Amino acid sequence: MRSRMPPQAYIDEAWFMRERELLFKPLWQFIGLKVMLDKHNAFIARTLSGIPVVAQNFHGELRAFENICPHRQNPIQVQPHGVRPLFCGYHGWSFDREGATRIPHEDALYRFAQEERACIHLRRFALEVVGNLVFVCLAETPLPIRQQFGAAMLASLTASSLAYDSEVIMTTYEGNFNWKLAYENLRDGHHPRYLHARSLYQDVKFEASISEEGVAGLRRLQQAGIGDRTRALGLMRSFSGGGRDAPMAAPPDEPYHAHVERYRDQDWYYNWLAFPNLHIASANGGHAFIIEHHIPIAAGRTDLVVYYLTAKKKQPYASSAAVLHAHIMGADVVMREDIAVMEQIQRTLHPGARSPHLGDYEYINASLELWYLDLMEGNFAL
Repeated sequence: MRSRMPPQAYIDEAWFMRERELLFKPLWQFIGLKVMLDKHNAFIARTLSGIPVVAQNFHGELRAFENICPHRQNPIQVQPHGVRPLFCGYHGWSFDREGATRIPHEDALYRFAQEERACIHLRRFALEVVGNLVFVCLAETPLPIRQQFGAAMLASLTASSLAYDSEVIMTTYEGNFNWKLAYENLRDGHHPRYLHARSLYQDVKFEASISEEGVAGLRRLQQAGIGDRTRALGLMRSFSGGGRDAPMAAPPDEPYHAHVERYRDQDWYYNWLAFPNLHIASANGGHAFIIEHHIPIAAGRTDLVVYYLTAKKKQPYASSAAVLHAHIMGADVVMREDIAVMEQIQRTLHPGARSPHLGDYEYINASLELWYLDLMEGNFAL
């Protein structure tokens, strides 16, 4: 089948900016891990859809605000994460759990009128915790998070993320590719046989297959269109899912496995895809996890913020940091293989490029394309 996705969807900056407004701002976006917000004044700062956002712990309650001081627009938290009050180091303004402002020397130096002073506070965003995962929505009227992911997906994310340990290592890859190439790649079960033949495919024999029911659903969608918003939201929920993906070639066996409480007890590759831009996997049967957050920066730029952690420790053990480092090094090979091919595709695309030809096994990506283009063309709104 022929894709309808134009090359402009991947390379045009105006398209990218419209996409931010229509897709990302209305949806719940991952911002970080709850285990990184486990104490008073712990924070995580990210830029989501071009907006600086901070999630902050206030005596055990998590709240999210725009990370911009209303005085001179300095970022309040300048590090990506840490433990620090919500305090602007430029002129000493500080903020409480409501986003209200304390201004040093206010009467002597600022003399704000009463009406103006009442308007000085941080813009607050909706925040939801799903197990160990923290999501933020930038919309004034947020979509209920269950309408985005569905009850089954939320239950799976909750159960799996509660298995995470509190020791985390992070890194960021700066990818020169459009973020949609990542979600297409992650929903393509055929490429590991070739792209990861010497790495991941050695341990996990991914097998692409055709779902006749899925293809029939795609054909109906192609003929009838998306329809109204209710149907569009129902289809969007089908783009998220997770759990067992493919059996492992051999049972995982590492010394540290005895020190952690394994998520389930099955020798499978676990895979969770939370639309639009979060990927979580366990490549060793639930002993350790990798979390990939694909943050769109520009039409041709995506930051991959990646978290590495094991399942919960039964007790502390001396080599835990070395285990996480080895986890990073092993995953890095696969990550760089994916990044390299996505960057190759991005360099190849040009305004006159012909649309790709998709196989029936790619019915999920084809359905996602139809949904995405209907959204971008204004046929429904989130």
